[in-house]
Amino acid sequence: MPRVSTDQLAARRRQILDGARTCFADHGYEGATVRRLEQYTRLSRGAIFHYFRDKESLFLALAEQDAGRMADVVAEQGLVQVMRDLLDADSDRSWLGTRLEVSRRLRTEPEFRARWQEHSVALTAATRARLERQAAAGALRDDVPVPVLAQYLELVLEGLVSHLAMGLPTDDLDAVLDVVENGVRAATRAP
Repeated sequence: MPRVSTDQLAARRRQILDGARTCFADHGYEGATVRRLEQYTRLSRGAIFHYFRDKESLFLALAEQDAGRMADVVAEQGLVQVMRDLLDADSDRSWLGTRLEVSRRLRTEPEFRARWQEHSVALTAATRARLERQAAAGALRDDVPVPVLAQYLELVLEGLVSHLAMGLPTDDLDAVLDVVENGVRAATRAP
């Protein structure tokens, strides 16, 4: 029996995650049946569940992947940049279905909430770490504690996600994000 390389295993896992992301975005968690997952990934249930214990584990892997990508952007450019990326017309919005399902399941399923809390700390930690670095550099306003600023930005992100989920217009949201960004920066004083 031929051995499968690490690269081939990683490619197969990516194929499953990519197909499942689209399936969850199109049909929601409940509507993403095993049959649909097979269609979207172009793999058998045996192949899918060889990599993931069950549908919830697959879903959590997607959500964790999204949180990791967002944490990377936050670490480099800040949470407002994540929001700007979400508004980019060329960006892949299939993450939105995953994010909305996470929000729904957090509200309605205590067991899922407990599992998700283990995975959700990356974004919060990255946001706070970046804000701490900016505060130390004097780039952040100093009249509001960093944890409050972090929570403010996270709430704005959740509001933006809801806005996008409702299909509301995004034409003027860049200007709104300018206000958000300026709201956390240190005031510049005229000489």
